[in-house]
Amino acid sequence: MPLLRQLEFAFRSTAVSGGVDPGGLGLPKANTATDAVVLQRQACDLLCANGAHRIASELRVEWNSRLKTAAGRADYRSKLISLNPQLVHHPAEIERTLQHELAHILAQFRAGRRRILPHGVEWRQACRDLGISDEKRCHNLPFPTRTYAARFVYRCPNCRQEFRRVRRARRAVACLACCRAHNGGDFDPRFRLRLVDSRVV
Repeated sequence: MPLLRQLEFAFRSTAVSGGVDPGGLGLPKANTATDAVVLQRQACDLLCANGAHRIASELRVEWNSRLKTAAGRADYRSKLISLNPQLVHHPAEIERTLQHELAHILAQFRAGRRRILPHGVEWRQACRDLGISDEKRCHNLPFPTRTYAARFVYRCPNCRQEFRRVRRARRAVACLACCRAHNGGDFDPRFRLRLVDSRVV
């Protein structure tokens, strides 16, 4: 099934720089293992070691209390890696999650403007280069799960494939399969998805 470009949302930084939890957000107290500045420095060092100096100078790492079920999120456009504060209960997973998300950043940096699959060959190569060659696409941490109804249905005007989404698309999204077949994988407005139903329960 064709995959959509993943919609990423960058929230205001929630990095913790002191030993207190500001506003009771459930964010980890800073220490050498969880301080966002330290994690950011580690990420930048890994990027530089893999020749991605430009992106390394722009990258930010934060703890984001809005993440609930995801261990982390990479937003290439905002040069941002967000980590779930619940990772502090699984200290061994912090560095691994950072590397997993960093692989997304590195893979897209290498691909340039070309669209790639979130966990495709480019991401797997980046994982190998970052020392996590056996990385899986999803974590199996015991985070609480919630199910959301897909209330929006989009359809490709070319292949007629339908895509159900929890949220309304906030930017132009095209059918990846059609863009690959007819435009070398680059975004093509001819295949922009159209909202056909917003009442799905």
